[in-house]
Amino acid sequence: MTDMSELFFTLGQQIDIKTIATWAAIIVGGIFLLFAFVIFASFGNLWIQAYTARANVTFGSLIGMYFRKVDSRTIVLSKISAIQAGLDLSTQQLESHYLAGGRVPNVVRAMIAAHRARIDLDWTKAAAIDLAGRDVLDAVQTSVNPKVIDVPNASSGRTTIDAVAKDGIQLKVKAKVTVRTNIAQLIGGATEETIVARVGEGIVTAIGSAEMYKNVLENPDTISKTVLHKGLDAGTAFSILSIDIADVDVGENVGANLQAKQAEADMRRFQAEAEKRRALAIAQEQENKALAQLNRAKVIEAEAQIPLAMAEAFRGGNLGIMDYYKMRNVQADTAMRENLAGGAGDEK
Repeated sequence: MTDMSELFFTLGQQIDIKTIATWAAIIVGGIFLLFAFVIFASFGNLWIQAYTARANVTFGSLIGMYFRKVDSRTIVLSKISAIQAGLDLSTQQLESHYLAGGRVPNVVRAMIAAHRARIDLDWTKAAAIDLAGRDVLDAVQTSVNPKVIDVPNASSGRTTIDAVAKDGIQLKVKAKVTVRTNIAQLIGGATEETIVARVGEGIVTAIGSAEMYKNVLENPDTISKTVLHKGLDAGTAFSILSIDIADVDVGENVGANLQAKQAEADMRRFQAEAEKRRALAIAQEQENKALAQLNRAKVIEAEAQIPLAMAEAFRGGNLGIMDYYKMRNVQADTAMRENLAGGAGDEK
């Protein structure tokens, strides 16, 4: 009886162990299936899109993107676009550019446009241009379809480029510059502002070299030809295809205005010099009057010495009484003649 009880107890333990193992396997399998379902629900759609497009994106890559905080949808769709266009771009290249802060879809579209337009643009150069802050897609589009730049730029607040010919007449010019992006110089090349500034400077130089403003009005293309041959696109991100003069208007007669202002300035200068000379003459006149008064005082002083000298001559016996009377007669005759001469002058 005891042996039978032990047998049943042993069988019961074996059954419980099998049941526990079975349930454990079921639970683990359920967790695995749930995990697989969650993964497939999260990344299955992207994986199927990549698989059907032969983009070669694995579930492991999708899961890695999730943990690296990478937008897997952006990477997968960009790679599908590249593969469909015939570009061989790896998932790692796209993901690395995304992590560096680049605009992956923009770069991929730019490379597709360059590939179809037969423009030499590899992934390294396109990614570098994008990370440098340039719009690589716009650069490729401008390289294929040139754009027109207005000179002067409306954002500068000016409407025309003003210059003066040698005859003093001012001309107001508007120009249009057709440019194409130079992909090879896009990194480190100057922007549109440099093109506008150089073309404006060339227009001013060309007009300033003209002998007469009429020559420019008769042949405005001479401005564009002169400016175009100066190689103004050197060191810029563009190649200048043409420079066209859109409008030429006659402005002020700057030469005449400058001459009038110069004449007015000369007149003021001469007036100042004349006032200076008049002031000097007045001062000289006053000095002469003072000198005359001084000389008159000296004469009076000298005349005052005559009676003293005569008295001294009397005392010394050098002058007699008859001599004194003769001198007085001479003085009286002189005074009479002066009075007669003065009266005759008054009658006239």
